[in-house]
Amino acid sequence: MGNPVKSFLGAVTFYTTIRIPVSWELEFHRIARWAPLIGLLLGGVLTLLDLGLNQLGMPVLTRSIILVSVWIVLTGGLHLDGVMDTADGLAVTDESKRLEVMQDSLTGAFGVMAAVVLLLLKTASLSDIESFRWLGLMAAAGWGRFAQVMAIAFYPYLRENGKGAFHKQDFRSPQDIFLGLVFLFVLSLIQLLMDYESWWVALLLLFSGQAIAFFTGFWFHRQLGGHTGDTYGAVVEWTEAFFLCLLTLFF
Repeated sequence: MGNPVKSFLGAVTFYTTIRIPVSWELEFHRIARWAPLIGLLLGGVLTLLDLGLNQLGMPVLTRSIILVSVWIVLTGGLHLDGVMDTADGLAVTDESKRLEVMQDSLTGAFGVMAAVVLLLLKTASLSDIESFRWLGLMAAAGWGRFAQVMAIAFYPYLRENGKGAFHKQDFRSPQDIFLGLVFLFVLSLIQLLMDYESWWVALLLLFSGQAIAFFTGFWFHRQLGGHTGDTYGAVVEWTEAFFLCLLTLFF
């Protein structure tokens, strides 16, 4: 089973740029199970930043640009790099060469375009969300990482020694899936307790989050026949973006 505390600290180290004291022991066994919780914590940090900037009177568009920028900094661009590599691979018409192109460290034109579109979608949608911004930030980051959990659980890994291979090897189903759902269910429950009259918001988060998380991972699986470390990152980022876009219709 390993040590849950050490495993969680390992997840913080792997998925974020947050520094952990060198004297603390880390464990990287089954860290994927903590990914949704890491997302919720990242969303919480972004929420505090958004509230602080709002108190200073900063316009919503400027705040949104700063939030998206800090979002990248906190993750070290880990998932955004996967977006670019995956886009370059999918742009290749010869399907047998897609994985080879994705492994290339150089970023091509399609990777740059995908990153630009993604960042524009996130920034624009955050600017358009007028209410429940805290909830949108936390839910988007949480469900984005739950999408990664589902991709790890349901689809084959396409490389023997890729940077995401240990996620698949260490994954335990269904308990690791259930743990992520518990964290996200608690977020919806908090919203329900804070504003019972807006019960539909809690349901929207649960059902739309699961749907987007599932279909994003499924789409990449259909294109490649499975997943890699790059597509895990792409699944996180695109789920976050699509989720925020959906929230603009309601908030």
